[in-house]
Amino acid sequence: MASKEKKEVVIPKTPADLQRMKLEKLMKNPDKLAPIPDGPEGTRKPPTAPEFVRDVMGSSAGAGSGEFHVYRGYRRRELFRQKHLDEQAKKESQKDEFEKILDANRQAAEERTAKKRAKRQKKKMKKKMKKQEVKTEKEEEQKAEESEESEEDEPEEEQQDQVKDDDAEENCFVIGGR
Repeated sequence: MASKEKKEVVIPKTPADLQRMKLEKLMKNPDKLAPIPDGPEGTRKPPTAPEFVRDVMGSSAGAGSGEFHVYRGYRRRELFRQKHLDEQAKKESQKDEFEKILDANRQAAEERTAKKRAKRQKKKMKKKMKKQEVKTEKEEEQKAEESEESEEDEPEEEQQDQVKDDDAEENCFVIGGR
C-alpha cells in the first residue's frame, strides 16, 4: 500500500471550489467522455378524465361535509387537465407558426440565391459570348487578309489571262494572221 499514492481529501468550502474540483477531475482524462445528464423527463401529463362521473356534486348546500373536498379534488384535476390541453394547443400553434416562418425564410433565401445564380450565369454567358465574338472577328480578319493577299496575286494572273484572251480574239478577227 505504500506504493500507492496517498490521496488528499479536500473538502470544498465554497461552490467555486466544488466547481473547480469537478473541472480538475474532468481534465485529468480529456479523452474520456463527460457525463451529461438528461433534461427533465418532460412535462407532467395530467390523468385522463373519467368517462363517467357517477357522483355529480357541487359545492351547494345539501351536500355532505366530506363531499365538498371530493368536489374540490375533481375540480382541481379537471382544471389542471384543461390547462394542460390549452398549453399543448398553444405550443402546437407556436410550433406551426414557427415552421411557417422558417419555410418563408427558407423560400426567400432560395429565391435570392436563384436570382444571384441567374445573374452569375448571365454574366458568365456574356463573357463567353464576347470571347467568342472576338474569336470570330479575328478569324474573319484573318480570312479577309488571306483573301486580300490572294486578290493581289489574282489581278496579275487575270491581266495575263485577259491579254491571252484578247490576243486570241484579235487573231480570230484578223484574216491572214500575223
